[in-house]
Amino acid sequence: MSKRSFLLTMFVFVALGAVMPLHAQEAAGAAGAAAAGHAELIKWSIIAAGFPLGLAAAFGALGQGMSINGAVQSIARNPSAAGEIRGNLILGLVLIESLVIYVLLISLILFFVKPFGA
Repeated sequence: MSKRSFLLTMFVFVALGAVMPLHAQEAAGAAGAAAAGHAELIKWSIIAAGFPLGLAAAFGALGQGMSINGAVQSIARNPSAAGEIRGNLILGLVLIESLVIYVLLISLILFFVKPFGA
């Protein structure tokens, strides 16, 4: 993938992410200013939890793909070092995936914990 197509793809994702809140529905009925404020807070906490999770998953997958690519090329150049390369690859993949899992944990906390004691 060329740098230009990668940048274009990332721009499209960012543009679509910026437009998504425009299509959100308003809450039905007026249950008061406090309920509307609480609903607004919940909506923004979900948005705040969703975007980092998407970014972490996308860039985590990109990092894993680059790691696997480097490991396969290294094994192709030096097959006798395959065991050491494989061990380092698995360790690196575990560390990359753990970062994505941490973002998932924080996102789940934002989804299910009552935000700011409201």
